[in-house]
Amino acid sequence: MYLPGVGPKKAEILKTEINVVSWEDMLYYFPYKYIDRSHIFKIREINGSMPYIQLRGKIRDIQTIGEGRKRRITATFFDETGSIELVWFQMIKQISNLYKPGTEYILFGKPTLFGDKINIAHPELETENKFYEGEVGVQGQYNSTEKMKNVFLHSRGIHKIIKQLLETIKTPLEETLNEQIISKAHLINLDSAIRNIHFPKSNDLLRKARYRLKFEELFYLQLNILRITKYREKRLGGFRFSQVGEYFNNFYHRNLPFQLTNAQKKVIKEIRRDTNTGKQMNRLLQGDVGSGKTLVALLSVLIALDNGFQGAIMAPTEILATQHYETISELLKGLNIEIALLTGSIKKKEREIILPKIKSGEIKITIGTHALIEETVDFGNLGLVVIDEQHRFGVAQRAKLWKKNTNPPHVLVMTATPIPRTLAMTIYGDLDVSIIDELPPGRKPIQTVHVYDKKRQNLYDSVRKQLQQGRQAYIVYPLIEESEKIDLQNLTEGFQKIKEIFPEYKVCMVHGKMKPAEKETEMQKFVSGEVQIMVATTVIEVGVNVPNASIMVIENAERFGLSQLHQLRGRVGRGADQSYCILVTKYELSENTRRRIAIMTETNDGFIIAEEDLKLRGPGDMDGTQQSGIAFNLKIANLVQDGELITLARHFAREILDDDPLLEKYPNKILKNQLYKLNTQHQTAWFMIS
Repeated sequence: MYLPGVGPKKAEILKTEINVVSWEDMLYYFPYKYIDRSHIFKIREINGSMPYIQLRGKIRDIQTIGEGRKRRITATFFDETGSIELVWFQMIKQISNLYKPGTEYILFGKPTLFGDKINIAHPELETENKFYEGEVGVQGQYNSTEKMKNVFLHSRGIHKIIKQLLETIKTPLEETLNEQIISKAHLINLDSAIRNIHFPKSNDLLRKARYRLKFEELFYLQLNILRITKYREKRLGGFRFSQVGEYFNNFYHRNLPFQLTNAQKKVIKEIRRDTNTGKQMNRLLQGDVGSGKTLVALLSVLIALDNGFQGAIMAPTEILATQHYETISELLKGLNIEIALLTGSIKKKEREIILPKIKSGEIKITIGTHALIEETVDFGNLGLVVIDEQHRFGVAQRAKLWKKNTNPPHVLVMTATPIPRTLAMTIYGDLDVSIIDELPPGRKPIQTVHVYDKKRQNLYDSVRKQLQQGRQAYIVYPLIEESEKIDLQNLTEGFQKIKEIFPEYKVCMVHGKMKPAEKETEMQKFVSGEVQIMVATTVIEVGVNVPNASIMVIENAERFGLSQLHQLRGRVGRGADQSYCILVTKYELSENTRRRIAIMTETNDGFIIAEEDLKLRGPGDMDGTQQSGIAFNLKIANLVQDGELITLARHFAREILDDDPLLEKYPNKILKNQLYKLNTQHQTAWFMIS
């Protein structure tokens, strides 16, 4: 459908900036908030603490001020009661030609107190006639980017496009839920929901529209997850691991580095029970950094070996895969078990030796990256797959592993990112969950302190004190894609500064832009103890396990999310000594950031941190949710606030699938078609069932 006012340039920007490529995408680009535009204030009535407001008046004194990056346009806006300053920092050429002195405008914007004067930055201005062409009353506000604003795709521009689109669509929008669900869940129809989400006729209809669209999103998420579970339960047999034998017992009695915690023992019992049922196991193992998940994974793999099967461990990065390989090789020393490492950078000659040995079953345990699921990798008899840092792999990638044997192998997925219950129900709804909520004996909780960057002397004294006791230290700098060059410069400058401050100690530097071999060399210097201080970016989040490292300094901690800070902190505290994490920030912090830093200093509990992270940031920002079981992007539902609706949607999805697992009955055809469409749009794992 051709849209008036959307030419090739705007169409391209809509595609690249907000992934809108069709009229349907546009209709599902929902407002992020609503503002009552029925009231027009006088200038004397406004103050700097008000939200968005409207004024009626004229402009004068339009002028361009400053040079280069400081260039801006200012104007005076006035009515009969007073005047305020307007300012624009972007689109300077267009703005200077757009607005005419002496013409009356309706202004919409947010007043701010700057010094002792009120100004409004980047206001929207419309003539009286243009303003009344739109809706007054409750109006939706749409998120926009700088590139969009440059071609007038600001909130009002998007509002106008959607209005024209809905006026063009004369017939009601095709329904996406069946009548039974609409009636039982007390939902309004889709056409009414879409029209009222954009142009609410009343607050009550807006509430009903939001409820309908949220329910639908969550219902299809649950339907997608539960149908996979149903399919697995009904159709997929599993290998039976009926015995625990020589491999497990030799390791347990001869090589086990320390006594298992009760939590680890409980999880191993759950895995043993699952793998002995004759059904395929799909289990999620959650445990904080350092809780001993790798040991549980290894013991599970040894049970597979005892039953004549091979095991595989899949990690998201080469660094983590290599560390697992080295750790497990060390743990299995003297037990005559052949292990192989398989990653993208393994040379062709090496692969030619490894692959036939995997196929023949000679290699018992293969550890690698997603290279393991390539078609060229054939296993002799794969019985168990362990997937580490599950949030980096999607449902479809898990499904590829199912095809590596006549029956799908058992799957144990692990994450060190504790996941709140509402999110786990949605992301990992097709998995049973085990939790290791106990640290190995001898581990002390990490002490976390917050330091302002002006008090560096105390900070360096603390680091030196640890180094003098023979310990090692990490100093982490942010490396964010948008400001990569500046961040790398800060990292390099920080590296030089640390060398000057600690001339008596050896310092190395590691960041993700280095060549893998170079990075590995520097990391090894730290692991071996040759180097006492590692200056790094977040590449050390996973892949470095140094029990002697007892202090972690995180520079610009305000630029990290809670989960990332918690993951970084988990790099220390891996030995028996007291460890410390120092969060360094500037003094001026937003309320949200202060809360984040306070949570880090108050608790080491990953589950509390995950809950708080979800509240502060929302699920859309959580690492990896789009790569995980959340098959479709959430446009309106909120996994934090909509917990009750998730449960309700899950109830409806389960009820339908209990009665019709393959969605073949006539009333469910509409659900099957919509699910297929959503999976196709997002390239998820429909192929597994259909």
